[in-house]
Amino acid sequence: MRWLLLGALAGLLLAYPTLLGLALAVAAAVLSKPVVVAFGLGLATRLSVPRAWRRTR
Repeated sequence: MRWLLLGALAGLLLAYPTLLGLALAVAAAVLSKPVVVAFGLGLATRLSVPRAWRRTR
């Protein structure tokens, strides 16, 4: 699924080169907000921590 999404994104960027500039501008705007970055990191950590805490039997 990840490779399918990556391929679709690459295809869009090849078809519409101006999307790269737009994507970079959006990424820069999101990364300039520390609250959004902290929220995203918290979600990523929350999703991966319970798997690490499982007991192996």
